[in-house]
Formats: sequence, C-alpha cells, structure tokens
Amino acid sequence: MQSDVRQYRVKLAETEEERLGAQRLRYRVFVEEMGAAVTPEQRAARREWDAFDPFFDHLILTSEEPVADPLDRVVGVYRLMRREAAQAGIGFYGAAEYDLSLIETSPRESLELGRSCIAAGHRGGPGMHLLWSGLAQYVLERDIEILFGTASFPGTDPAPLAEALSFLHHRHLAPPDLRVRA
Repeated sequence: MQSDVRQYRVKLAETEEERLGAQRLRYRVFVEEMGAAVTPEQRAARREWDAFDPFFDHLILTSEEPVADPLDRVVGVYRLMRREAAQAGIGFYGAAEYDLSLIETSPRESLELGRSCIAAGHRGGPGMHLLWSGLAQYVLERDIEILFGTASFPGTDPAPLAEALSFLHHRHLAPPDLRVRA
C-alpha cells in the first residue's frame, strides 16, 4: 500500500459535521468490524457516541479522497479529555472502571485518550503516524505530562491473554504514584 501524506490532514474537530464524522468512523470500526453493541438510535444513524463525547476534543485525520458522504471524510480519530474538561464536565470516562484519584489529584497535567481508530482502507500507511504526530503537538502545546486511557482485550478468558498481560505488568506498569486500581 502506498499513500500520499498530502492527502491527509490532522486537526481538532471544529464543526458538528467533523464530530459526526468521527462518530461515523467509530461506528464502522467498533460496531461493524468489532461487533460492539449500540442502541437502535445509533444503529439507525450509523454513528457511535456516548454522554462523554461533548466533553472530549476529537483529534481527526481526514482524507481528501472523494467520498459519497462527507461524514466518511474522517478516516482516523482519537478522543482526548484534559483534566480541566473532566472536572468541569462529567469526569473521566475511565473513572467508571478505575479509581483515578491519583491521576485526578496529581499536580501534573493529564490527558485521557480513547476511541482511537483508523478506517480499514487507511491502515498500514501514514495514518497512525500522522495521528500520533497530531497527538504529540496537542500534548506539547498544553504541557501535558500524563497520558492514560482504557483499552480492551478481546474475550473474557484471561488464559489466552496471560502472555500479553504479563508483559504489560513486568515492562509497563505505571509508577506507584500513578498506579490506579480497578
């Protein structure tokens, strides 16, 4: 696969159409590809969203390739919530599953990342690199020191995940002053 980097643009979603495009991409990836459950309203709209969306910044990767629906111009997305937005809104998404008090009370600026995905036809090229470059710029401009977020492994049986979980535990465990608990 060969991609022209000039066909892409990375930016924060500024318009309702760009935010809806991010939700459309999430629907295609998380629902159509990965089988996530959605409401009948989301299925009818072909978009994936939740109550946290209005509080997140949506970093999007758009493509200049011709598309039938303008919402399909968004081909990559990262959902980003700064601590300030979490405190002013409904809190961090991950707080429903983890005790984030160590991060929430840290004097260091923090950023929750989530709902990251790239459209199938744009994987393997520069898309992820461009999104990460945009994320790095976002982090540097806002003096963010802590990045965190939830991630999922497929299934509920820990046995097939033992090697990956062991690797993460032994090589990438957060320092004690930031180590959250379920």
